[in-house]
Amino acid sequence: MTMTVADAVAAFAPSGLPVRLTAYDGSSAGPMESDYTLHVASQEGLAYLVSAPGELGIARAYVTGGLVIEGVHPGDPHAALVHIQNGLRLVLPPPARLPEILRSIGLARLRPPAPPPQERPPRWRRNLDGLTHSLRRDAGAIEHHYDVSNDFYRRVLGPSMTYTCAVFADESSTLEEAQAYKYDLVARKLGLRSGMRLLDVGCGWGGMVRHAAREYGVRVIGVTLSRQQATWAQEAIKDQRLDHLAEVRHLDYRHVAETDFDAVSSIGLTEHIGVKNYASYFTHLMTKVRPEGRLLNHCITRPHNRFEATGPFIDRYVFPDGELIGSGRIITEMQDVGWEVMHEENLRLHYARTLAGWNANLVEHWDDCVAEVGENTARVWGLYMAGSRLSFERNEIQLHQVLGVRTGPDGHDGFAWRPDWE
Repeated sequence: MTMTVADAVAAFAPSGLPVRLTAYDGSSAGPMESDYTLHVASQEGLAYLVSAPGELGIARAYVTGGLVIEGVHPGDPHAALVHIQNGLRLVLPPPARLPEILRSIGLARLRPPAPPPQERPPRWRRNLDGLTHSLRRDAGAIEHHYDVSNDFYRRVLGPSMTYTCAVFADESSTLEEAQAYKYDLVARKLGLRSGMRLLDVGCGWGGMVRHAAREYGVRVIGVTLSRQQATWAQEAIKDQRLDHLAEVRHLDYRHVAETDFDAVSSIGLTEHIGVKNYASYFTHLMTKVRPEGRLLNHCITRPHNRFEATGPFIDRYVFPDGELIGSGRIITEMQDVGWEVMHEENLRLHYARTLAGWNANLVEHWDDCVAEVGENTARVWGLYMAGSRLSFERNEIQLHQVLGVRTGPDGHDGFAWRPDWE
């Protein structure tokens, strides 16, 4: 007896299906009472699922529309992901069942279709094209993620054009208020005052650059590997008449010639550096500040300090070559090259709430976003942000700010007796 498509897919889920499953042949499986339904909408979607069972096959099928999550908007599938992640695990069935399954779905299904154009090659293949975190390869990775479309980012991120974790002062704070509060918190931790000089590495669209110049009278240089970000940021600086204090350069942070800054802010860059490069990264930033100069490092972390490879979806679709590690490793690396670590804090749930806001923006502007970048790319973003939100909520990843200082030769660090930034 030939198996239905739903039965064949269910055979790849030995622990059972946590949600309803339907397929293009009219078949179904899984609990009838589920609030959410996974619909295998095409033969191509089925081919993706069975040729790469697991995270990568699901992502390929979902991004191309071959797998649809019914009951949620594609711009924010978070609610369904909670149920799916609780119980769905796709693996190869036992060998004794394979002949029956193969006859039902056809041997051709085991030959995967070409990956969606949004997918980057696997890391091992990228390694054939240049060393990880070389200048050229880092530029390519940043271009893949950040040079999508400034208009797309504006709709998803909101007016602040800030693509890093916000800090919510209280339950009533809006996303825009929380982003402004984050920038001000960084400025206060760095002890910024009028006339100081700040270097903002990985500056994105220049939110911190403009905040420091506008609110504190600080002279700021921001650098980013994204040409589109740099162009947008420079225009925003001129529009706000801050060009006498601030500039954003399309430049690798390693090529900044100036030194003797009073402070360095690194907000969301360390994820792209590579763990093995932390020592050289923090050493380089040390050379950029004067004695008693401060560094605020703000980045996504793991809840442990064991190296763990990034999953295939994030690595191939979102952050190629990105790497995460625990805050303990970051603090150790900073200390080992001479930074005196003065303070750290975990903002994990703030990032979950930030991502919820971005997902809501994507839903609100879905049609415009699809028109701008295409439905497949919009689906990548909806899935990535909702999945990341779930990971922050479940303490699978965190967000840490670590504040360090280049203590002077006389032992002076320039800090007050107690933290004065709250």
